[in-house]
Amino acid sequence: MPDIVCDDDVMGGEPRLEGHRVSVLQMADLVLEAAHSPEYVADQLGLTLAEVHAALSYYYDNPGEMETIRERHRDLENTLVWLDGWL
Repeated sequence: MPDIVCDDDVMGGEPRLEGHRVSVLQMADLVLEAAHSPEYVADQLGLTLAEVHAALSYYYDNPGEMETIRERHRDLENTLVWLDGWL
């Protein structure tokens, strides 16, 4: 099974497939939110189907971590919106 890794100096430490710069959350969102098939996501991102399935497994196995990352994204987005209005 493909390895999911977290490196503080790559993608802000978000879980991702080893050797790739696409996060578990990005792949899960493409499948679950954008309703793309895992096959389509694999093809578009140059991944194997096994890699996409590994990311989805990690996503489902770690719901608390995924929600924490989503909250961090929302906080960053809100900060950027605030800064845009301030500048």
